[in-house]
Amino acid sequence: MESKTKAASAWRQLSGYQALVLVVAWLGWVFDSMDATIYTLVMTPALKELLGPGATLESIGWHGGMIFSVFLIGWAIGGVAFGILADWLGRARTLVITILIYAVFTAMAGLSHTWWELGLYRFLTALGIGGEWAAGATLVAEVWPESLRVKGAGVLQSAWGAGYFLGAGACYLLAGQSWRVLFFVGIAPAVVAILVRLKVREPEKWVEARRAAAASPLGIRELFRPGLRRDTLVGSTLAFVAVFGLWGATNWTPSLIRELLDPRRLDPEAVTRMVSYAVMSLNAGAMVGYLAFAPIAERLGRRGAFLVMLLGAAITMPAAFLLPDSYTVSILLLPLLGFFSNGIFSGFPIYLPEIFPTRIRATGSGFCFNVGRVLAASGPFLTGYLVTQFGTFARAASAIAGIYLLGAVALIFARETKGAAIQ
Repeated sequence: MESKTKAASAWRQLSGYQALVLVVAWLGWVFDSMDATIYTLVMTPALKELLGPGATLESIGWHGGMIFSVFLIGWAIGGVAFGILADWLGRARTLVITILIYAVFTAMAGLSHTWWELGLYRFLTALGIGGEWAAGATLVAEVWPESLRVKGAGVLQSAWGAGYFLGAGACYLLAGQSWRVLFFVGIAPAVVAILVRLKVREPEKWVEARRAAAASPLGIRELFRPGLRRDTLVGSTLAFVAVFGLWGATNWTPSLIRELLDPRRLDPEAVTRMVSYAVMSLNAGAMVGYLAFAPIAERLGRRGAFLVMLLGAAITMPAAFLLPDSYTVSILLLPLLGFFSNGIFSGFPIYLPEIFPTRIRATGSGFCFNVGRVLAASGPFLTGYLVTQFGTFARAASAIAGIYLLGAVALIFARETKGAAIQ
């Protein structure tokens, strides 16, 4: 009873403006996720058209992996570059710029005539997606009250799951339409950019820190000075592992489902709808995982919460991909995979802002969350290669699960920040 009273009292501290900040950051991340997800939903039909009559499972896997990899490299570059910009220009201003970038170039992808044009537009889209997270997560961390900051970060990350649902829902509603139409839907986030521009101001913490650091150059080099080096390396490794697993395996779920279905018995529209149901099933579990990370982190600490998610993903990934012999079994297992492999991402808007001071928070958070994507870009490429070696998406994706053990080792060196206020 006493704990419920304290929780209610803590929520009453939240002002209308603080709630607004979370809403606009959440919406930005929702559409971020939707625009990132669209490609996974239409990869197979898009590449079948763009590669022409000679397209095979192996060629789709190869070129699809290449585009995934290019996308992750763009995400990494955008995350680091716009993280630095957010420390210089401001969180809210950077949020507007990044949302407009990923909205416009997602829509442009619908105009592609070759696979490399699609890859180019996905690269440009990724620049904005990577930068949006750094600006949005930092904005919420600095505006929300300390007593609710962890919960707010958990709610923020749940937007990724909501974006998956939105993308899958759009795919379901537009079943039977060209894959290009789904990309055109990606222009919608531009509305959020307008809302941010009109309603959100820069955090006081950033204004004060920027004034104090006006004469001091900030950049990536500072992240590797003795006081921050270990945190930077640990944060980057954890993010690398999570991203490698997600894009190297989990995000191939639509292709896995298409592999399970018999195209001779189902028309293309039915297949598209069944793929959408599978993605919704995966993200039902992911939504629970996103929201569960915060209470787990408050009880077990940041390191304990990360360990739960890492070990859970290492177990459920091969189970979800190798055990199903039917569509029904796959639908039942995918929520478990989503809980762990996606839920781990709620740890980053909680943990990364805690290990960096205000003057370099967006740079540090953006760097750690995104630099690993350069290495993780090999994940989809490797999966595409493994498809050609193992013969199926299921076997190829399952082989990626071992990467989560590297994350468990990295936790040995992680600094526990439970109970620590951001600096």
